[in-house]
Amino acid sequence: HVQMVESGGGSVQAGGSLRLSCAASDTVVVMGWFRQSPGKEREDVARIYPSSGRTRYADSMKGRFTISHDNVKNTMFLQMNNLTPEDTAVYYCAASRLSGDSVAIGDFGYRGQGTQVTVS
Repeated sequence: HVQMVESGGGSVQAGGSLRLSCAASDTVVVMGWFRQSPGKEREDVARIYPSSGRTRYADSMKGRFTISHDNVKNTMFLQMNNLTPEDTAVYYCAASRLSGDSVAIGDFGYRGQGTQVTVS
């Protein structure tokens, strides 16, 4: 079992920035950030493959969010800039040991506790 421990989040005004962190207790194939707003389904934010550094972003996050990974600390980060109220959600980090480019959200079996991001 891989434990995922999140930190960061909070409240910020529109146009501001926040940085989320997520430490994984063991190696995985892919790590990602997802978010869920009230009444909406959980959606992809960004993914990173630690062994290669390859990243993927949801279209609405491109250019504003940056995902990264510290291989030494096995910690993933999400730098969020130019935040808007539409970014308000609970953000979750998650990981999977499944390979491939199309791992479904539901197949990310290792998940953090979630952290609230509120943009006003």
